Amino acid sequence: MSKKNSIFKLLSQKPWDPDQAKLDNLHEGSTLDISKGKLGLRYLMIISTIFFCLFIVTYSDRLVYQDWKSMPEPILLWLNTLLLVITSAVFISAQIASNKNNFEIVKNRMIAIGLLSFLFLLGQLLVWQQMIDQGYYVSSNPANAYFYVFTALHGLHLLGGLVYWMMTIKKVWNPKDIIVMKAKHTVELCAIYWHFLLAVWVVLFGLMLLT
Repeated sequence: MSKKNSIFKLLSQKPWDPDQAKLDNLHEGSTLDISKGKLGLRYLMIISTIFFCLFIVTYSDRLVYQDWKSMPEPILLWLNTLLLVITSAVFISAQIASNKNNFEIVKNRMIAIGLLSFLFLLGQLLVWQQMIDQGYYVSSNPANAYFYVFTALHGLHLLGGLVYWMMTIKKVWNPKDIIVMKAKHTVELCAIYWHFLLAVWVVLFGLMLLT
């Protein structure tokens, strides 16, 4: 049975039913076959998704007013998007190497991922500077304010991910100290989070392009 089916089965249970209560009393305490790390990551991703969705809803409501003036899309935003896509691709390569226990390759990939992530953040700061130089201030227009809020929130999430990236680097840095299962698990969690950040950015960037 897949994890997805297990979750649906768990949600459909009726703990108040006498027969179900008997079954619940027999289990050993574990209800879902999922690690604490993955459970925590999923919880974080769900909360972040709700958070971004709330901002998207307010964004959609606000843009219908006449004072809304769309911002330009500098080429640097497209380059930053490409950096995130490349980062996710490198993470896939790191996961493949991790599954094959090639942790020297994993270490090199993680270093590249860190550099690409820092370049993305630097690129976002340069976009801000470019927009400010052109007179697109936060207080000038609601569209400007949402642009800075969206990019700032995404950047903060990426900075948080870099903390976990540092923990992953530490676990694969020295071949003699590597605990294989823990290293694989950490690489997997880090990759999932980066793919999530890419998905969020694509949605936000696409929304800003369309409006």
